[in-house]
Parts: sequence; C-alpha cells; structure tokens
Amino acid sequence: MDIAFYILGGIALIIGLIGCVAPVIPGPPIGYIGLILLQLSDKHPFSTAFMVGAAILVAAVTLLDYMIPAMGTKKFGGSKYGSWGCLIGTFAGFFVLPPFGIIIMPFVGALAGELLGGSQPNVAVKAAFGSLLGFLGGVLCKAVVCIAMIVAFVWGLF
Repeated sequence: MDIAFYILGGIALIIGLIGCVAPVIPGPPIGYIGLILLQLSDKHPFSTAFMVGAAILVAAVTLLDYMIPAMGTKKFGGSKYGSWGCLIGTFAGFFVLPPFGIIIMPFVGALAGELLGGSQPNVAVKAAFGSLLGFLGGVLCKAVVCIAMIVAFVWGLF
C-alpha cells in the first residue's frame, strides 16, 4: 500500500507544480495532498508541526495568489476594471495560446479592462504591466512553495 501512497503523492506534487502556472489548478493545495499521502505511509516522515506549518503556508500563498495581481494593478495606478480584466485574462490565457497565453493574457486582460473602464492608454499600459508583475510574483511564490514540498517529499522518502 505504501508504494501507492508514494506514487499518488508524487503525482499530486507534479500536478501541484503544473498548477503554479495553470490558473484552473490549485497548485499548492494539490501539492500538499502529496505530503499528506506520504505521511499516511508507514514512514510518517513529518512532524505535526511541520504539516500544520506547511498547511498554513499553502493557505497563505493560495490566498495571496488571488490578491497579488490585483495589488500589482493597483500599485501601478490601475482600477478595479484592470484587476477584473487581469483575472479574466488569466483564466482565458489557460485556453488561448498555451503556455504563452498564461503569461500574456493577464496583461491583455488588465489592459482591456482599464481601457474599457475609461483609463487613458498610458495609464492602462502601466496598470497592465503591474498586473503582469503581480501575476508573475504569484507564480513565483507558488512555485517556491511547491518546490519546497517536492524537496520535503523526496527527503521524506529517504
């Protein structure tokens, strides 16, 4: 049975890492399931404190992932239209021109949102750039957490 936990845990971690860039896959929570599966094996490599800390970290980075692009848009002078456009563009990017659409479409969505909201083109471009930086920042945060979970998983196997 342990081999099944190892394989399923590894798969969950890989899907979690993919979820760092795919907006429809909650990467860190799925990666955390990989740690839980390893913990259910006979090895029990992690302490309760580690598992609780990892869960808190996963929850925080997941929450921040939704907030960071909007904060980037606001920081660069955007409005709620740009934030919504960035969110819609992120989801659309998963289906349009993958994998490059995932990077380009949040920018395009924020730009369109700002322009539709009545912003001047120069302000709209600046806000769209902020949303792109925010999106990339969120991806980086999720990737760091997922890679740390992969390292912990591999460490826990040995």
